[in-house]
Amino acid sequence: QVQLVESGGGLVQAGGSLRLSCLASGRIFNNYAMAWFRQAPGKEREFVAVIPWNGGRTYYADSVKGRFTISRGNAENTVYLQMNSLKPEDTAVYYCAADRDGAWAPRRVSGTYDYWGQGTQVTVSS
Repeated sequence: QVQLVESGGGLVQAGGSLRLSCLASGRIFNNYAMAWFRQAPGKEREFVAVIPWNGGRTYYADSVKGRFTISRGNAENTVYLQMNSLKPEDTAVYYCAADRDGAWAPRRVSGTYDYWGQGTQVTVSS
């Protein structure tokens, strides 16, 4: 069993930066993929970025490519999302998720993820 806890959300002005963290308790194996999703009010949950735990290639949604960077900590079970050049349309609850079998074919569909955090609010003011 894996539990995920996000932190680092908050209120920031447009153009600013935030770094989200996701701490995973329990064992994360190399076949896992870790991802960030987000959900804005009245909208469906959408894929943001994914990183295979085995160090493979990362993938991003087109809307965040070049502005967001997903990475993992070396010494701890932590995944980060560095968000730069934030826009008001980035406002959402951001969720960390783990896919037990996603490392070799990272997926963008939320239904394929096995574990979810509780979410952290990111609000970008204009």
